[in-house]
Amino acid sequence: MIVIFGSLKGLLKIDEVCIDNNIFRLHYKATMIFLIACSLLVTSRQYIGDPIDCIVDDAVPASVMDTYCWIHSTFTIPNRVGEKVGENVPHPGVGPEGDDEKKYHKYYQWVCFFLFFQAILFYVPRYLWKTWEGGKIKMLVMDLNSPIVDEGTKDSRKKLLIDYFMNNLHSQNFYALRFFLCEALNFANVIGQIYFMDTFLGGEFTTYGSDVLKFQELEPEDRTDPMSKVFPKVTKCTFHTYGVSGTVQKIDGLCVLPLNIVNEKIMVFLWFWFIIVAVASGLGLLYRIAVVFTSQVRLVLLRSRSRLSSTEDIEFINSKCEIGDWFVLHQLGKNMDPLIFKEFISDLAMKLNGKEP
Repeated sequence: MIVIFGSLKGLLKIDEVCIDNNIFRLHYKATMIFLIACSLLVTSRQYIGDPIDCIVDDAVPASVMDTYCWIHSTFTIPNRVGEKVGENVPHPGVGPEGDDEKKYHKYYQWVCFFLFFQAILFYVPRYLWKTWEGGKIKMLVMDLNSPIVDEGTKDSRKKLLIDYFMNNLHSQNFYALRFFLCEALNFANVIGQIYFMDTFLGGEFTTYGSDVLKFQELEPEDRTDPMSKVFPKVTKCTFHTYGVSGTVQKIDGLCVLPLNIVNEKIMVFLWFWFIIVAVASGLGLLYRIAVVFTSQVRLVLLRSRSRLSSTEDIEFINSKCEIGDWFVLHQLGKNMDPLIFKEFISDLAMKLNGKEP
């Protein structure tokens, strides 16, 4: 297990300089890492075994039947899913075909690729923001995130930071708007992933988690496991071959899919996780709208970020800043040492007031 997931350790490292927020990290760290881990897990035969094992008579070698059914997919009979196991059917969805509609299960072959593709999509907003940000905050912080800095070095770097801020005052809105766009992309992505997954699973994902919860509340004799419908553990497969006289023969087989034990648990977790991330991202967008359109909200946030600074300095700076200027200050406040940031705020207020710090 350590060998398989050891490559993910690099994704868990804490960034030296923070250029986003916790909700952003839910997407490109927590969700992406989980999806990659699941993609690796479903391809690890040492923990799951063979992805498919088929029972068939001696007319067809078992290994041939396994390969054939894995490639060409298996099927169940949806009308047989709710029938009494052990009496009417041997397994949920498995029984005489007749004129009943067949449901073919092909997606389990693609689960590992699909999960990895989802992980990439969750990283796209992060990649865009990191490219657009270009290391700006790291450059501006210049080791001022450490409480132990040589006094001369600290003063010179604070002066450079104040000069930069004054020279770029009211010209940083586009920088902030790019970050807000990436936040909106995060929200749009997680909503899109829910419907993308629903399409992948044949329209079963949007109600998957709620169906599982309802299943747990039912009496044992009335239960029809919804997970067996989406990820059946036993399915049917039909193999056609020639008999000794050249007549086409139809050979039925029962196929056990141990991989679906893992797939169903992954999908249940993802259903709840995607909802949690979507709600958090939606609330984050409401928060961002309040920040963009309400100066008072920005004042409160800037004050909380610089609790050591005087209220007068914070209010004065906030009145002089546009949304881009405020955003850069907020980012600096997250990364600079609180005492140094207090000094920076005091010097900046004096500079904005036309005085030399």
